[in-house]
Amino acid sequence: MSLLHRRYLQQPKKPSQKTSLDMGLPLKLYRNKRLTHHLTPSTSHPGMLSVPPAAVYQVIHSFRSTYCVPADISLAAWGRKALDLAENEMPGLMHMREMYSASKPLKGARIAGCLHMTVETAVLIETLVALGAEVRWSSCNIFSTQDHAAAAIAKAGIPVYAWKGETDEEYLWCIEQTLYFKDGPLNMILDDGGDLTNLIHTKYPQLLSGIRGISEETTTGVHNLYKMMANGILKVPAINVNDSVTKSKFDNLYGCRESLIDGIKRATDVIITEIDPINALQAAMEGYEVTTMDEACQEGNIFVTTTGCIDIIVGEHFEQMKDDAIVCNIGHFDVEIDVKWLNENAVEKVNIKPQVDRYLLKNGRRIILLAEGRLVNLGCAMGHPSFVMSNSFTNQVLAQIELWTHPDKYPVGVHFLPKKLDEAVAEAHLGKLNVKLTKLTEKQAQYLGMPREGPFKPDHYRY
Repeated sequence: MSLLHRRYLQQPKKPSQKTSLDMGLPLKLYRNKRLTHHLTPSTSHPGMLSVPPAAVYQVIHSFRSTYCVPADISLAAWGRKALDLAENEMPGLMHMREMYSASKPLKGARIAGCLHMTVETAVLIETLVALGAEVRWSSCNIFSTQDHAAAAIAKAGIPVYAWKGETDEEYLWCIEQTLYFKDGPLNMILDDGGDLTNLIHTKYPQLLSGIRGISEETTTGVHNLYKMMANGILKVPAINVNDSVTKSKFDNLYGCRESLIDGIKRATDVIITEIDPINALQAAMEGYEVTTMDEACQEGNIFVTTTGCIDIIVGEHFEQMKDDAIVCNIGHFDVEIDVKWLNENAVEKVNIKPQVDRYLLKNGRRIILLAEGRLVNLGCAMGHPSFVMSNSFTNQVLAQIELWTHPDKYPVGVHFLPKKLDEAVAEAHLGKLNVKLTKLTEKQAQYLGMPREGPFKPDHYRY
């Protein structure tokens, strides 16, 4: 059961006559005065307000640029400046615009996106729109939204439902607002972590028949897709963007490395815990100590979980940690660190500053938790560099084009982008780095038994 499933099941049940748009709506969204005369107290969500579906539709489709305002629309000008700078560092997405803006290969696509609402994501969103798609967006993490980026997208008239510091209930509400467009429900999914995919498969299965494909951004979401496929639950073709070489070898490596350092600074000595013997051998050959968490918890000053699994750091580990040990997570969900144990067993919790909490344990030691156990590189820092994200998001654009324009090519299942497209993503970024490629001669290509223009490696090749 996914994190979203668990959260959703904990939400109050709504009367059967209510529609998805007649939910208790977050109070902070009612900056649009056109809604105020429709407001009534929500019977199902204390502290929330309800609006009739017709009123919501009127505002969404007639005044969407004001209704979709995130935390502060006055940040839009700042956000636009940040987008302009990011575009210069995202040559892959700019190349997609140059190649496809005229032909509009995504015309007719209604893409619901659930991915960190950052400046780089804003460039992705505007690229999808430039290629002909309609887009509605939510963030895949309650802390990762950069409000100035969301404001810039809202100001441009693109529906976005995201702000930094959402509650769990607001998070689910925001995702649900991306499902219905003016001309009908979504027909494409762009996901990061699987919450949108899971929500539609469980709560909105009637929409599945109209969805042409899913492109999934991250390791956690890909694991979810393979699990769904193995259990016979997956009903829509999906492309695993995460394991495209130009994503995994750049975003997952250079992006995580830089953004994690930006969030907490590099420790001088690193201890690795690992379940995979091959990965453990790699870590040991890199010079790291490899041991278990039961031993590492007594040695470390800074702990970073990055597994995509549950219960990596639990109560017995907290109790053995050094005083003022810093604990954080860079995996997608907040299930790796047992924050619930801290909240239930600590003598005292003190908020030092936003996203930094200090817990006093019964043994007198203190634990410093960053970003409430959620993504530290987006909760406490600014995420990955724009150039790195250009690789990942160019893969996302190509995956959306593939699924939308070649529906017969991809049956229900989890697929990879063709190697030729992976190489095209890399090539689109070389000019920015002043890289000059050697071109095969016809004689060389014949000798190697490959086309002069590639692909240059077989699908099974490991970079």
